[in-house]
Amino acid sequence: MRKVSLVLFGAILGAGTATVATQTHLLSSTSAVAASAETYRQLSLFGDVFEKIRTDYVEKPDEAKLIEAAVNGMLTSLDPHSSYMDAKSFRDMQVQTKGEFGGLGIEVTMEDGLIKVVTPIDDTPAARAGLLANDIITQIDGDQVQGLSLNQAVDKMRGPVNSPVKLKISRKESKDPIEVTLNRDLIRIKPVRSRTEGGDIGYIRLTQFNEQTYDGLKAAIDKLSSEMPGDKLKGFIIDLRNNPGGLLDQAVMVSDAFLDRGEIVSTRGRNPDETQRFSAKSGDLTKGKPIVVLVNGGSASASEIVAGALQDHKRATVLGTRSFGKGSVQSIIPLGGNGALRLTTARYYTPSGRSIQAKGIEPDQEVLQDVPEELKGKDETKGEAGLKGHLKQKDTEERGGSSAYVPPDPAKDKQLIAAVDFLHGVQKGAANTAKTADPKPN
Repeated sequence: MRKVSLVLFGAILGAGTATVATQTHLLSSTSAVAASAETYRQLSLFGDVFEKIRTDYVEKPDEAKLIEAAVNGMLTSLDPHSSYMDAKSFRDMQVQTKGEFGGLGIEVTMEDGLIKVVTPIDDTPAARAGLLANDIITQIDGDQVQGLSLNQAVDKMRGPVNSPVKLKISRKESKDPIEVTLNRDLIRIKPVRSRTEGGDIGYIRLTQFNEQTYDGLKAAIDKLSSEMPGDKLKGFIIDLRNNPGGLLDQAVMVSDAFLDRGEIVSTRGRNPDETQRFSAKSGDLTKGKPIVVLVNGGSASASEIVAGALQDHKRATVLGTRSFGKGSVQSIIPLGGNGALRLTTARYYTPSGRSIQAKGIEPDQEVLQDVPEELKGKDETKGEAGLKGHLKQKDTEERGGSSAYVPPDPAKDKQLIAAVDFLHGVQKGAANTAKTADPKPN
């Protein structure tokens, strides 16, 4: 980690400060010894309890699982985002952040205990084999899927590249089940999707921040800029709604794509000399085109870093509803072959020095969606402030989450429509707006 040295003003304050500092050091040393003795007493207690369970529990326990549970309990008592990952969970996390794995190329969900295909990904084994949205996967390699969790079913479909897997599929249009054998291929999760909106606006959706995000964003900007050259392109909509976050370095790179200079984010841990500041490099990929960033109650972590940086620099207008409010940084600490720790090590701050922990990013222009009656009350996220054991903010009013509903039909997406109108210079929907910011880039 880069260390930032602090300038101390001891010479101005004189000898009195040196005395106070020495006394503080002595008190800290005494307290550290006392704390150490108390800590060893508690560890001895842990050993006694572990031994009692090991010898007297009604059934012979799995000792490794006992220790893992104790370690995880210790970490989860800190905050909702610190945890222990066993070796398998650690590998799964690495797959998620890397954004590529051996698999079939289908997005699946669980519905009424069944594994349902959401969509096949273009140019993958699943798409080439003709799998369709709404197909129900009933068997994988001859094993019944019903009764498996979603993660268990996904694990069975993933595997080494070029290895075969046999699926049995139920489809409404077909009376008989369909059997297909596919060879797994290298699947790259595409965290960036883009399209032209309204004929003159580039729409870019970021679904997560993995190792592929910045490259996908750059490719999308280049593609949209070539499709709408010169003055035809009015601006960009960056959709971060329901994006749960991901890698810090990708959030910095995505923010940098739209900025020429200035701080993007700073992270501050327990020790002041561990503060890190990340700044933009020269070069705006959009060449100063106006930007609207869409956020909602499902926009968290890395999404909030991007929204906060562009908002503070007045480079973009943030539109939608208040974001989730996850303002902490987790470090992944590998433990050899025994998994890894996910440990909260810092808070992050936007360029203006504000922490959004348990507060979120307030949009410059609030736009509420029309939520279907059957989803009302279910569309609201708790937000960071609603999580048990979350990091508290001193002298700051905490705010709960907001709606995370996005209509599946873009024609009914009021936030998207408002963003398009904003870039076209049309100001309407006043009943749904709270504040309006200058859309011009700085």
